Amino acid sequence: MKQHRLAAAVALVGLVLAGCDAQTSEVELKTPAQKASYGIGLNMGKSLSQEGLDDLDSKAVALGIEDAIGKKEQKLKDDELSEAFAFLQKRAEERMAKLNEESAAAGKKFLEENGKKEGVVTTASGLQYEIIKKADGAQPKATDVVTVHYEGKLTDGSVFDSSIERGSPIDLPVSGVIPGWVEGLQLMHVGEKYKLYIPSELAYGAQSPSPAIPANSVLVFDLELLAIKDPAAAQ
Repeated sequence: MKQHRLAAAVALVGLVLAGCDAQTSEVELKTPAQKASYGIGLNMGKSLSQEGLDDLDSKAVALGIEDAIGKKEQKLKDDELSEAFAFLQKRAEERMAKLNEESAAAGKKFLEENGKKEGVVTTASGLQYEIIKKADGAQPKATDVVTVHYEGKLTDGSVFDSSIERGSPIDLPVSGVIPGWVEGLQLMHVGEKYKLYIPSELAYGAQSPSPAIPANSVLVFDLELLAIKDPAAAQ
């Protein structure tokens, strides 16, 4: 989180808070502009809360905006402001590091317990899988393109992506997906359904590819291998 990003976010939320603080009961949410204005405040408020900035003083924010718009002398020196922003940035980074550690520990515990369940196989890489439906079709190679149906979840059951919900299978190169899928797909036969339990190091690791997938997440996929594409047709 960069300092200027933090300052801009604080200022924007401050504008919303200042207006609402003065006359919340008079705010109307009828026109597209009014609805968008509310949405900006709502989204920024959620974002700042996720960053651990839920203790901002809305009145102080409003005072800063009023001084800037009114071209008044600022009440704090630039070095004081820089120090304050640096403090918030450090606090947010420490909070995120703690959350990442907790997520990694929770994922490790989940896999340890899950690996003890009947029918769950753990490979040398740490990938866990469960055969839901067996079939005798061909097995794909790393160089193949396959057609699959899938649903991805976190360990708490929340769905972050699903071709099943969309009602549309997808074609993808076996070697062009996360390592857990690369390995899992090559274990499968066409027509089979697997449940994959993918450790974070075989998924996105310490990165968060989207708000729906926190860093260090273990991913759970219901995966069905529908077909191996003809190389000429795939190309």
